[in-house]
Amino acid sequence: MDTYKIILEAHSGIAYVALFTVGVAAINALIGLSAKNEFKPKDRRIALFGLIAAHIQFVIGLILYFVSPKGFSLFGQAGMKEIMGNSELRQMAVEHPIINILAIVFITIGWSTHKRAEGSNAKFKKIAIFFTLGLLLLLSRIPWNVWFS
Repeated sequence: MDTYKIILEAHSGIAYVALFTVGVAAINALIGLSAKNEFKPKDRRIALFGLIAAHIQFVIGLILYFVSPKGFSLFGQAGMKEIMGNSELRQMAVEHPIINILAIVFITIGWSTHKRAEGSNAKFKKIAIFFTLGLLLLLSRIPWNVWFS
């Protein structure tokens, strides 16, 4: 199995873990917020696992972007006009990476701002808002046709 295939399989496999852990962190925060629970170390760990999984997925995706024939190399091969005119190429070479970078930024903001927030309600709120936004962005740009083929 070549390097590209290994990285592609890792990126696809870890995506399940990242989506699951970010989703669990968002749901946990929403439950904690609505139930007015105290923010405990377990809540911090749940969010941290989501953050770590999302960042691991991002690093593998970034590597994949530069070794994949459907990533950065497309700009040299096909050119911007052809990429932007083809929805499948545009999704893989432009939309997927940009939107996923934004998702990671939101998740990171949620993690960072919750640490400075005062009180359990504020901590849950930061994680709930930013992790949910990140999760929605991640789900919006998954190449479902490629993932399930």
